[in-house]
Amino acid sequence: MGDREDRGTIGRRVQRLRVERGMTQRQLAEPAYTPAYISTLEAGRVRPSDEALRHLAERLGVGYEELVTGRPARLATDLRLRLTEAQRTLATGGAEQAAQQYGELLAEAETYGLTEERAAALLGLGECAVETGELVAGRRYFERAEECLADAPLPARVPALRGRALAHYLAGELRYAVYLLESTLDELNRGGLHDPDALLLLYASVIGPYMDMGAHARAAQAAELALALAPGAGDPALVARMHRSVARTLLAEGRLAEADASLAKAAELYRTLQLRTELANCHWMRGYVCAQNGELPRAEEELREALGMLSASRAALYSSQVAVELADVLHRRGKSEEAAALLHEVLDDLSSERGAVHAAGAHRLLGIIAEDARDTESAEEHYVRALSLLERAGAAGDLADLCRLLGDLLRRTGRVEAALDAYRTGLGHRTAPGTTTLGPAPAQPPL
Repeated sequence: MGDREDRGTIGRRVQRLRVERGMTQRQLAEPAYTPAYISTLEAGRVRPSDEALRHLAERLGVGYEELVTGRPARLATDLRLRLTEAQRTLATGGAEQAAQQYGELLAEAETYGLTEERAAALLGLGECAVETGELVAGRRYFERAEECLADAPLPARVPALRGRALAHYLAGELRYAVYLLESTLDELNRGGLHDPDALLLLYASVIGPYMDMGAHARAAQAAELALALAPGAGDPALVARMHRSVARTLLAEGRLAEADASLAKAAELYRTLQLRTELANCHWMRGYVCAQNGELPRAEEELREALGMLSASRAALYSSQVAVELADVLHRRGKSEEAAALLHEVLDDLSSERGAVHAAGAHRLLGIIAEDARDTESAEEHYVRALSLLERAGAAGDLADLCRLLGDLLRRTGRVEAALDAYRTGLGHRTAPGTTTLGPAPAQPPL
């Protein structure tokens, strides 16, 4: 059945191209074939040989592949060039325009059955969705990209797997994000699939979830492995992303100068690549470095720069996350009213399913500001909301501190038993150094 359908499809295609060119069956057939053969072929009653197809393609002025598959000449090459243009659009901050480009490319790739280009377009749509904070849509695009590449080697599927993990991470599902990243790393390393770009992307991506879970030892180990892999990576954007992620681990170890240097390298690479969103993230992390080092004016300057760049590119979720950290700096500089206004504004864009850790951070800071204003009722309400968000996300690194704040507040207001319960909750959520409650660390590459 499939053979007859194939013959019929090619026959109809030959007839259409012949008629479009105003050719008779005799003109198409000569000098190697007869008009009767062309008539039989167009009717779908004979399967043409490769030799006959090459003759017909030459007479019709089309490529052999176009005649056999129906795909216009150089289609795949053209789609890949346009995919690169869409990637550049996204990298320079135009997520909505890039999504439109990727959508058009996806439709063409699906029409002509181009699997790799279809997967690349789905991956791009997922990245656009994450950029604009549409995490559920982003995760679905990444899942579809994985399905397209089901028969491809694991390294080829890593960008889609990492995208899915990122969507879960930003939604507050830290443990599941770590599970996806760790299991992929384990499979790569145990299987001897030591692809530098794939490994670097995974190690750089797992640092953030590790830090939020309080697994600082694993974050440090991932950072060291990422740095060791960087010289072998072929993608400078990955190297830049790695430097930005590693900086967070260096901060946890108190190595502020090294963290700043790592971020400076990332910023230079992104500036060269014109990756506006990633460059904004570098300003974000540099602001965080400065805040940890007590350089509050410079921290405010860097975070405002990051917020402006991300807002301009409509990266809503990232903008909200930066705003929380900027509000913390403003509060520490004595600008509590401005900080509170900023936090109330961004809480509209954050929830338990979308930026849970930063939503908790916003409520925590609003609680502190309320305490400073002696509004204990409001402070307690914000602390309780933050606690609920962090427990759902499994962010053990922040839970203990929040429970201490809540316990201190309850103790000061005379509710000693409730305070003890809060302290016990904080102690119960402490994570042992280097663990994620997910079992042993994944296998490592042979460096």
